[in-house]
Amino acid sequence: MTPFFRDHFARIDRQVVLVDVLGALARGPRAFDDLREAMAGILSAFNPGRSAPLARLLGQRRVGRILLAATKADHLHHAQHPRLAALAEALLREARDRAEFAGARTEAMALASLRTTVEDRVAHGGETLDVVRGRLLATGRQAALHPGDLPEDPQRLLAPARAGAEAWPLDRFALPELAPAPLTLRPGEGPPHIRLDRAAEFLIGDRL
Repeated sequence: MTPFFRDHFARIDRQVVLVDVLGALARGPRAFDDLREAMAGILSAFNPGRSAPLARLLGQRRVGRILLAATKADHLHHAQHPRLAALAEALLREARDRAEFAGARTEAMALASLRTTVEDRVAHGGETLDVVRGRLLATGRQAALHPGDLPEDPQRLLAPARAGAEAWPLDRFALPELAPAPLTLRPGEGPPHIRLDRAAEFLIGDRL
């Protein structure tokens, strides 16, 4: 592993950390805490901070910008995206705090590289729910999905996960696999996404 890190990762000065927060939530508290521990271990291998001019001339770089990207944002209504980003940020708090202390910039976003859903609102049980509609990968059937409400305070999930809870105390989260929607794109158009433009702006906007 040492030559691999020396020849490749040592040259990185911008980093994207993809975190499947929703997938871990659907598998339960233990999987969620396993993800937290695994990401902390992975991120400890990098060297965040600002590179001094002389170090850059010598080919020595540090990771100056780190994007914490919560994936599968298209599985949630946009109203929950800030909570998803906050959950990813809290999940990686130790690594984020270390990076910012060293001088690196960090930002958390909820992203989807290919949007597979459209948003809607439906009446259910006497209330109106924000949902997304998509095509189920297993059956091909169109479905309205509401995987569950994320809490405003990430500690409502982090605390029971770190305490070794067997199940979530209040809510359950479901995350069915969705198939990409058929696309009809005009020349020059790209596939639908969520915040890839903002991610690119944060990572390389200062160099364009």
